[in-house]
Amino acid sequence: MLRSEQSFIFTSESVSEGHPDKVCDQVADAILDACLALDPASRVACEVLATTDYILLAGEISCRAQVDYEAVARQVVRDIGYNNDGLGFAADTMKVELRIKEQSADIAMGVNADTSRSGEQGAGDQGMMFGFACSDTECLMPAPLYYAHRIMQRLAQLRHGQPEKYAFLRPDAKAQVALHYEGGKPRRLHSLLVSHQHSPEMDAEQLRKLVDQVLREIMPAELLQGVNAKDYLINPTGRFVIGGPQGDTGLTGRKIIVDSYGGMGRHGGGAFSGKDPSKVDRSASYMARYAAKNIVAAGLARACEIQVAYAIGLAKPVSINVNTFGSGKHEDERLSELMLEGEIFDFRPAHIIATLGLMQPKGWSYRETANYGHFGREQFPWEKTDKVEALLACL
Repeated sequence: MLRSEQSFIFTSESVSEGHPDKVCDQVADAILDACLALDPASRVACEVLATTDYILLAGEISCRAQVDYEAVARQVVRDIGYNNDGLGFAADTMKVELRIKEQSADIAMGVNADTSRSGEQGAGDQGMMFGFACSDTECLMPAPLYYAHRIMQRLAQLRHGQPEKYAFLRPDAKAQVALHYEGGKPRRLHSLLVSHQHSPEMDAEQLRKLVDQVLREIMPAELLQGVNAKDYLINPTGRFVIGGPQGDTGLTGRKIIVDSYGGMGRHGGGAFSGKDPSKVDRSASYMARYAAKNIVAAGLARACEIQVAYAIGLAKPVSINVNTFGSGKHEDERLSELMLEGEIFDFRPAHIIATLGLMQPKGWSYRETANYGHFGREQFPWEKTDKVEALLACL
């Protein structure tokens, strides 16, 4: 998409809900959900570590209600499917350790509207964030990442929905999709890699056939012309029985490219999961995606990336930059000015939170964002394209 006149191959990966890093992201976001449900003004910065038979919950949380963090963590692990002591990590037997304290008073002073220098809610930290959209797919997400997510999501649905038929599948998995682009558009599948944790007795052909079935369900036929299931790379090491937190220690915030745009759009470096929306690492990234998606949906560009930057304690962004990679119908400078004006997309933290309903999610949860991408799924409010008419009227 970013090199419209060239032929190139682009690769992105996704991971399953049972991947050790994603276990941690889900626990952190489930804790955030629990805090906001009881106290919408909660301040949450939760970090999680998971390894064999052990999970550590740490961070800074200010919540006026009592939350049973351990119970939340055990339920998430149970829902994922780590219920068997033989997996080296199980909801009912793992040790849960808490190292949680309240938010720093110095940080709170800059964030809270009544004490911040600007007199309104300030950014929870400095930094830059990105939002991206492109015309690869109907949801305006990069195709390699989109299909990698859908493969992982479908395999998890089968594992949960038909546990007897797919008893050979275990929770941990990864997928990597490479697509051949020509003229700025994805034209065909170049390669597919799936590594999926499995029971010791699984026949490798079972998994290959299942992956082929799933791929043909979710990927358009025109992208699969000439593709043979024998060419897929399926568990290329030959065995993937030991997995999840037993196989690799998991941490929150280590799958930020999976969470965002698969490398096709940039990432500012700050992870999303475990952070309440006063943290602009999360909320401003959502707002930047919202704006970029509406620009592409309006037909103003085939691809759009928005960078926004903040100073801690200040409400207004220090900069906003729009890049349409030469595909825009208007100058990028004009689009950047439109973002800075704030009439259509107001990037001040309190306005982001209000616009997207981030303090009291309705019809979605933060835990849902922690699997299969924070972007590209219509249940999330930052995926709406309700600003198209307003954009067109201003240009």
